[in-house]
Amino acid sequence: MAERKAARADALRNREAVLAAADALFARSESPRGVSMDDVAAAAGVGKGTLFRRFGDRTGLIQAVFASRIEPLRAAVEAGPAPLGPATPPRERVPAVLDALLQFKLDNRHLSLALEEAGSGSPYQAAHYAWWHGTLRDALGQLPGTDDDADFTAHALLAATRADLIEHLAGAEDMSPRRMRNRLATFVDAVLGRA
Repeated sequence: MAERKAARADALRNREAVLAAADALFARSESPRGVSMDDVAAAAGVGKGTLFRRFGDRTGLIQAVFASRIEPLRAAVEAGPAPLGPATPPRERVPAVLDALLQFKLDNRHLSLALEEAGSGSPYQAAHYAWWHGTLRDALGQLPGTDDDADFTAHALLAATRADLIEHLAGAEDMSPRRMRNRLATFVDAVLGRA
């Protein structure tokens, strides 16, 4: 019994070390593609086999790091106070949620980009995307006149917060985070104004 507890404690410590190392590597990388499993294993002080046993592959690791980083924001959107929480009127909540998501992706550019580039298949099938889409769709569905368009509108609004777009605007177009947030607010206001 004591051996099992010690093994679980070691596994938890290793998991936390791996997540912290991967998070730090993505934060300071020039490109999300530049972070390898070897880099993460070395930075965390664990064997590469530990990474593959725990996370499956690079995509699984990226998903775990992203999930741990975004969890406080998700919790605020699920049950938090205004302006993000579910008790906030939808006309105020939708722009607040999108602004918070954009800010998160600006603060975690390479990690967000790595997540969107990871794996195979449609990014729209990913669990994290489905959650954000459902949250926005449900809020939009509460606005008068949006019942038929809530699903599409949620997709269109989330497209404005895609990591590849954020990377293009911040990198190639040298748009400041403040301007990007202002432009998103104007766009969301225009979309909701037509609702």
